[in-house]
Amino acid sequence: MMDLFDHALSRRLTTEAPLAARMRPRTLDEFVGQEEIVGPGRLLRRAIEADRLFSSILLWGPPGTGKTTLAQIIANSTRSHFANISAVLAGVAELRTVIAEAKERRKLNGIRTTLFVDEVHRWNKAQQDALLPHVEDGAIVLIGATTENPYFEVIAALVSRSRVFQLRALSDEAVKAILRAALADSERGYGQRRVQIDDDALDHFVNIAGGDARNALNALELAVESTPPNGDGVTRVTLDVAQESIQRRAVLYDKDGDAHYDTISAFIKSVRGSDPDAALYWLAKMLYAGESPRFILRRLLILAGEDIGLGDPMGLVVANAAAQAFEYVGMPEGVFPIVEATLYLATAPKSNSTGAYFKAYDKIAKEGKVDVPRHLQDSNRDAKGLGHGQGYVYPHEREGHHVGQQYLPTALLGTYFYNPSEEGYEAAVKDRLARWREAQRRALNIEAATDLPDLSVDEVIAIKRRMAR
Repeated sequence: MMDLFDHALSRRLTTEAPLAARMRPRTLDEFVGQEEIVGPGRLLRRAIEADRLFSSILLWGPPGTGKTTLAQIIANSTRSHFANISAVLAGVAELRTVIAEAKERRKLNGIRTTLFVDEVHRWNKAQQDALLPHVEDGAIVLIGATTENPYFEVIAALVSRSRVFQLRALSDEAVKAILRAALADSERGYGQRRVQIDDDALDHFVNIAGGDARNALNALELAVESTPPNGDGVTRVTLDVAQESIQRRAVLYDKDGDAHYDTISAFIKSVRGSDPDAALYWLAKMLYAGESPRFILRRLLILAGEDIGLGDPMGLVVANAAAQAFEYVGMPEGVFPIVEATLYLATAPKSNSTGAYFKAYDKIAKEGKVDVPRHLQDSNRDAKGLGHGQGYVYPHEREGHHVGQQYLPTALLGTYFYNPSEEGYEAAVKDRLARWREAQRRALNIEAATDLPDLSVDEVIAIKRRMAR
């Protein structure tokens, strides 16, 4: 029960809270943005307004888009008991207490419990498992908020028992509306003060906030509170003041989360797709957000072998040189070899023919090992006793430095794993290899040759996982 001292503290904390906290919407009518989720007639809005939120939900989206606000609106509108815990601070013990109280409340008073878990992805599998049976039997209705993809960071059983709602970064119009509401609100914002904000200053707040309402409100608060009123008692926020208050755009980029993997994926796919402009854009986003340059260079080295290959063998040389140059130079000048490698690879001829290796690997995995033909065996140890190496012809002693002798096991003669592309340097390789293979077929009387079909992307991924074990 709250006494006079608690009530006074609560009032003081409310008035002294940051502007972003004071301006948090209390009803759906005050909520701005996310119309596809809580717009008129939408499922979640109908459920909240009717207090019929019987199934658990997961609210997924970047910071400042309204996840916690939606939970508090539900708390304000529901007749159920609303409990709130943070996965950052609470563990299984705290969760068990909440569950026990929920069951007791339902048993004695018939009141259900809605539990809001902020940053639910922070709980490990065991902690999430502890929540599952109580969600399943209806002891609680879960509202989980997460900035990470719940399909990866929340256990599948919990996701399958919840509705996932994805919140997007707020539009510029939505952020501007939120700022104007804060300027006009005389109870929680600056409506009781004479604040004048220039249009270009307001636009700067909106542009730099990056769809994060909290970021924009924090900047506005700093600008207003740090600017003394003029002789007429007007606090004027100019563009210069706005730029001092929020100088750097907030970029969503958690090095262990979705933004990290999505951005490096966009970067690699842009280079592979021969779009240097998009590659530079995603590279800039990663470096701006503080991504490790060495991580980017490692991915470029992989791409040079996987996607450029023999289309341009210099691709790997350039990528490797960039990695070595970065170690000598460091940042910020080290960005130049990274950019050079990015542009070179993005504009180079592309070939993924090195993936032929996985055909051979798959063949070995399915059929087991095959003995090495005798003439290919090492002759340094057992040539005299066992005939190892007997019959081998040294290619450099023949015209064209090639001889059509057997190199594959007999059972695999005429099997071709490698199929050169017709791109860049590899086009010449294709012509040369065709002549050599024809000479070998004639010399060994190979009647039928088989080009093994390329493996699908999923098959290659499965092989890579087996290789990593």
